[in-house]
Amino acid sequence: MSAEGGAPRGQRLFVGGEWVAPDGGHYAVVDPAREETVGWAPEASRDQVHAACAAAREAFGPWSRTAPEERAALLARAADLIRARLVPYAELAQAETGATTGVARGMQVGVAAARFRRYARPEPAEWAVPPQVNEAGSMGRAAVMGALAVRQPVGVVTCITSYNNPWANPAGKIAPALAMGNTVVVKPAPQDPLSVYRMAEALEAAGVPRGVVNVVSGRSVAVGEAAVDSPDVDMVSFTGSTAVGQRIGEVCGRTMKRQLMELGGKGAAVVFEDADLGSAVAGIGTTFSFYSGQICTAPTRVLAQRGVHDRLVEQLAAYAGRLRVGDPRESGTVVGPVISAAQRERVESYVELGRKEGACVVAGGERPGLDRGFYVAPTLLADCRHDMRVVREEIFGPVVTVTPFDDEEEGIALANDSDYGLIDYVWSADVARAFRVARRLRAGGVGINTVGRNMEAPFGGFRRSGVGRDCGSYALHAYSEVQSIVWPG
Repeated sequence: MSAEGGAPRGQRLFVGGEWVAPDGGHYAVVDPAREETVGWAPEASRDQVHAACAAAREAFGPWSRTAPEERAALLARAADLIRARLVPYAELAQAETGATTGVARGMQVGVAAARFRRYARPEPAEWAVPPQVNEAGSMGRAAVMGALAVRQPVGVVTCITSYNNPWANPAGKIAPALAMGNTVVVKPAPQDPLSVYRMAEALEAAGVPRGVVNVVSGRSVAVGEAAVDSPDVDMVSFTGSTAVGQRIGEVCGRTMKRQLMELGGKGAAVVFEDADLGSAVAGIGTTFSFYSGQICTAPTRVLAQRGVHDRLVEQLAAYAGRLRVGDPRESGTVVGPVISAAQRERVESYVELGRKEGACVVAGGERPGLDRGFYVAPTLLADCRHDMRVVREEIFGPVVTVTPFDDEEEGIALANDSDYGLIDYVWSADVARAFRVARRLRAGGVGINTVGRNMEAPFGGFRRSGVGRDCGSYALHAYSEVQSIVWPG
C-alpha cells in the first residue's frame, strides 16, 4: 500500500493483518474546500466487519500476554513513523477534512503522534490495597486479609471515530487500548476514513501483530452496527452525536458490553462583568475558527452578564468579521469549510431558525461568496432567549449565541439548564468566584479564563454528553477492568 501525500485509488480494508478488497466496492471521499475527489474509500460488508472482530478476538490472547514494555515500544515506533510522515499525512487530513494547515499538522497529525508517544510508557497495572482485619473469617476467627488490585484488558474494543479529527480522535482510542493489552477494530467516520488507514499502515510498519489492529469503513449504517453487535466485541468506544450514542448504548446493553461515550456538547461560556474581555473574545472566537466550529468542546453558548453584554457582543462581532474564510491551504485562511454540503445546509438552517425565533444576526449569517467549497461565515446571534432551539441544540458549526443574565445565581442556572454537560467555561477576574462557579456547573470539565485543555486531565461529560472518562491515566482505566486478588495475610 502507498501512503505518501495521498490515498491510493481503491483503498483496501485492513483485516487480520491483510489488506482486503471490500465486498461493497468503493465510494469517493470529497475535499470539502474544493469539492474534488481525494480518494476512494472501501465499503465493507457486514461479514467483513464480523471477520475483523473475529480476527481481533483471535489476536487478543497473545497480545494481552505480551509484556507491557513490548507494547510500549511498538507504540513508540508508531509515534516516530507518524511524526516522520507528518507533512504528507497532514496534507491528506487537510484534503479530507478542510482543516487549515496549522490545524492539520499540529492538532491532527501532531496530536496523534503525541498520543501514541504518551502511551509508550508502561504504567503499573497493579497496586496494593491496605491489609484489612476481618472480624469473622471463614472459620469464625478474625483474619488479616491482603489484597491486590490489578488492571486487566477488557478484550476486543470497537473504536468508532468522529469526522472532525481523523488522527487525534482515533489515536486517543487506539493507543491506550493497545497499551492495556486490548485488540481493536476501528470504524472511522465515512467522510474522512483514508487518514485512519494511513495510521494502520504506520502501526503495521511498527510491527503490530496480525489481528491486533483492524480497520473497516463504509457509508452504510450496517457497517457500524456490525462493529457494535458482533459477539466478539467486549467494549465500544464511540465519539459522535448523542443520538447515535444512544442507539449504540441500547445495543451494548443487551450483552453488557463496556462503553466509553464522548457525545455532543453545547458548552456554556459564563462571562462576568469583571472579565478580561480580550481573553473571553479570543477564547469564544475559537468556535469560529477551530475545525470551523465542528467540535463538541466549543463555547458556543455565551452567557453574558448585563453590565458587559453589549461590549462583548460588539467585540465578538468585530472579531468574527476579521476572520478570513477560504481555502485552508492558503496561509492567511483562518476559517475553512465544514465537512460536507449536508452539514453546511444543517448549519444554515439553524441560523435561519435563529432569525425566526427572534435572534439578531450581528455577524455572518450569509454564505461566503466563494466559487466552491462548503463554507459557512462565522456567525454571531445576539438577543437570544434560553428557550430558543438555536441556543439549546448542538449546531456543530461556526455559530455562537449570546444570552444575557443578571447575577451569579442566574448565570449558573442558565448554564446548567441544558441537556448537555461536556465542557463549560467561566471568565472572571475574581478567581475565587470563578472556582466557586466552576464547582457548581454540571459539566465534565470547566475552563477558567481559558479554552485550553490539560491532556492528562479526565475528559468526558455529564448527562447526554457521554459516559466515562479518558485522556492520560484515565484512559488506561477506561480500557481496562479492575480485578481484585485477595489472600490471607
